[in-house]
Amino acid sequence: MLKKVARLNLNELPYLPPRKVLHAARDALSDLNRYTGGEEMESLRVLLSDYAEVPKEHIVLAPGSDLLLREVVHSFSGGRKVVMVSPSFFPAVQAARQFATKLISIRLNPPEFKLPFGVLIDELKEPSLVIIDNPNNPTGKTLFDLQMIQTMLRVPETLIVIDEAYYEFSQVTFTGLVQRYPNLAITRTMDKAFGLAGARIGYAIAGEAFRDMLSAFYTFLPRSSVYAAVEALKNPDYVRKNIDRVLQEKERVRKSLDQLGVAVYDSRTNFLLVKAEVPDMAIRLKEANVFVSDLSNQLPPGFIRISIGSKKENDTFIGRYNEISKAYDLSI
Repeated sequence: MLKKVARLNLNELPYLPPRKVLHAARDALSDLNRYTGGEEMESLRVLLSDYAEVPKEHIVLAPGSDLLLREVVHSFSGGRKVVMVSPSFFPAVQAARQFATKLISIRLNPPEFKLPFGVLIDELKEPSLVIIDNPNNPTGKTLFDLQMIQTMLRVPETLIVIDEAYYEFSQVTFTGLVQRYPNLAITRTMDKAFGLAGARIGYAIAGEAFRDMLSAFYTFLPRSSVYAAVEALKNPDYVRKNIDRVLQEKERVRKSLDQLGVAVYDSRTNFLLVKAEVPDMAIRLKEANVFVSDLSNQLPPGFIRISIGSKKENDTFIGRYNEISKAYDLSI
């Protein structure tokens, strides 16, 4: 008999959105032969502007925040060096490697993963594009406070992009600065707390320096995705309930791993960073049908990232992690 599969590698929400949202997506399929109309796109922009508490002129829609970040690197890295932290959201790192003429990675070292802010500021002595996720993926740490962001924004010839994919979990945002600082853009997604990963709705809250260039890219989004997103934003109470459920599960998983003697790091997101003592733990878990994120390409050996799934998925992960650890201990 095949073991149950637990997919805890993509930071998805384990819960479906409400029926109203699912029905809205389904209803949109009746006009599948038509492009999404401008009126529907405008409705989504207005709802997102209300949600983010910014004028709608600052909202830029896209099929995923990862594609927005890619476009930012492609469009704004000319004549600027790109400054990021390491580890970071891997698709953004890949885009920077592909398009940037000069890439600087500032290391977040374990166990604190603290941003060396002085080092970052020193890198801004020439025209720069800074792209940093806050909270950071995969460490789960918040890296900035308001004073640090404002210090960076006041540096001449510096563009700042903050990826707030996990804003709903951290409740840390800098959207209030966008109107004051034209060189700031915030990227967000409805993939996570809204439970719409399959819809691929991303958006930017873009300052003046970014707005026109980014707005030119995506005229249409899939009709069913837009209908689902509009309905979700009209019924946001479920998002808070989802967040509470995830945070409760995250704490339960953390305590369970702590009882097993596993090093678990504090997180302001829907995932946990773990330091496994067993070599190749991500590979061993995959062989047991538990999928987690292997961070060996960005962090020292042993680090893995676990998305918080359903209770059943999390129990499967904890049980198989424990089995693998015990088997390894017996083998040495």
